[in-house]
Order: sequence, then structure tokens, then C-alpha cells
Amino acid sequence: MNVGLRCLKQRLGIFFITVLFLFFCTSADAKVKSIDYSRGENWAYEDIGANKPVDLFIVAPTVDFGTKEKLNMDMADTKMKGNFLGALNMERGIYEDNCRMYAPYYRQVTLSYYEMGLEGKNEKDRAKAYRLAKNDVEAAFDYYLKNYNQGRGIVLAGFSQGSQLVIELMKSVAADKNLQKRVVAAYCPGWVLTKHDVERYKLKPALGAKDLGCIVSFNSEAVNIKDSMMVPADSKGKIYAINPLNWRTDSIPASPLLNKGACFTDYQGNIKKEIPYLTGAYLDRERKTLKVTGITPKEYPPVLPLFGPGVYHLYDYQFFYRNLQANVADRVAAYFQANIAPIHVVK
Repeated sequence: MNVGLRCLKQRLGIFFITVLFLFFCTSADAKVKSIDYSRGENWAYEDIGANKPVDLFIVAPTVDFGTKEKLNMDMADTKMKGNFLGALNMERGIYEDNCRMYAPYYRQVTLSYYEMGLEGKNEKDRAKAYRLAKNDVEAAFDYYLKNYNQGRGIVLAGFSQGSQLVIELMKSVAADKNLQKRVVAAYCPGWVLTKHDVERYKLKPALGAKDLGCIVSFNSEAVNIKDSMMVPADSKGKIYAINPLNWRTDSIPASPLLNKGACFTDYQGNIKKEIPYLTGAYLDRERKTLKVTGITPKEYPPVLPLFGPGVYHLYDYQFFYRNLQANVADRVAAYFQANIAPIHVVK
């Protein structure tokens, strides 16, 4: 009996140790997998801009270069969060006149994630890293809808990785008709809107200057570029885009005279330099990239090693700043007109 009792006690001890181990592991894993968006510290912008007619939910671009071992931004990295906020500030002037602003901090994938993708390496790790970033943004958007939105119109926006993740959000929006009606537009420069996603998820590409619930997408490059990371050569006929100067989807060129102002901003959102009529632009008939005229690759280098000379990825917002700013106001006005609501738009 004593031997049997001792064995039973040992088994029970092992059982409880195992349970405790699993509990703490699960708790630790839960901390890794979820961010508490009820905490203000997890928002770069939270309820900024009272009395604006609609909301903005904006997702920051990639700011963390990372390493081969570090494929997601660390939420405890205060320096990187400063860069994260700075990148958002560079874009905010396009939206803030018309939008109450929200922007979550999230564990974005680092630049290393995209570099590995070009090399075809570590696909399993890359998939896990992207899932973490995507889940964070979806959780933040869900929290925003439940706790802040209150039925207001929504502008979604991003740039580069931010645009990639906003397009992911729009797939969920497209499946919810009531929510879809509240979306003014999703501004997604610096990422491709594919025909596959449009057809599979019923996404709505922008076709003009004032259509609603649509995705505004374009990728800027020099006239001679035929291949890039953003739009590979085999993308012909597979993507949607729109020209932010004339708001057309065909290849008719837009004169530099239509460019209301290229604006180059700093991390505080200040416009350090503004150049009206800097560039013209037209959509390539096959690639649907935005061919930018009137400048040279030497004047506007790619900066990041992912891109070759003539890929103007980093300038998608800056080249067309004033045109995008005016278009946000136009679409917000169109949204209120379509919903027969009082128009309160600051231009």
C-alpha cells in the first residue's frame, strides 16, 4: 500500500508540474500573440482630431530593418516606436483636415522579411512573422470598430507594408455589407491590388476621383523600368491602379500642371519643401505602374537596397501629396452626399 501510495503521489506530482508548465507556457504564448488595444500606449494615434467628419484608421509602413533572426518589430523598442510614429507623421497631413485619427502600434514585419522573400528563404518563419503583424492590425481594427467608431465613416490608409495590411482588412470589410457602406475609401499606395484579390474577395478598385468604398493603389517608377520588387515583370495584366493626378485608370498622361504640389515632410509632419508641378504621370498600359515624368532617378534615388534606380517607391505619397490631400476631401464630401448627411469638411 505504501509503495502504491508513493507511486500515486509521484504521478500526481508529475501531473501538477506538467499542468503548471503548460499553464505558464500558454500564458507566455498568449502574451506573444495578443496586444491589449484597450491600453493607450499601444496606439500611435488615438482619437486625435475632435469634430472631424470621418475617422482615419492608418497603418504605418516598414520602419524596422531587422535581421535574419528578427522578423517582427519589438513593441518594447522605444526608439523603433519613435520611428514608427515619425513615419505616420510624414503622411498625416494628407488626412488630418478631414479625419479623426487612429493608428495602432503593431509588430510589423521588418525589412529582413522582404529581403528573405526575394531570396526565397525561410518561408515558414516568414509566414509566421507576417501572420503576427496581420493579426495585430486586425485586432486593433476590431477594437477600434467596437470602441471608437460608433457608426462613423472610415478612411483606411497605409503605405507599403501598411497598404499591404489595409488591403487584407478590406477583404474582411468586403464580407460585411454594413461595414462596407461606412468605408469612404482605402488609400493604399506602394502596394499592388491584384485582379486575383479583386475577383476572389470582391474588392473594389478605385475607378475615379469620387467613387466610394474603393481601394486607391499605385506604384511609382521611371519610364524605363520593366521589373521591380513591387511590380515584377510577370505582373502584366494582373493588377489594378489609378493615376492620382487625373484619377484615370487608362494610360492617358497627366501633365505636371495637374500636380498641385509635391511635399517632402519630416518626422514631425512638417512640410520641409513643397514643389508645385514637379511631375507628370501616366499608367503603363500593361504593367499598370505609375510612370513618373519630369524627374530623373538620380534626383530621387531609391534609398533602400530592395529597389533599383528608377523605382520611386519611397516617394509615392510625397510626389502627389496635395492631390491626395484634395482627393480625401472630395471623397469625404461624396460620402456625406451619398448618405444624405450634413457635410462638414475642412478644406
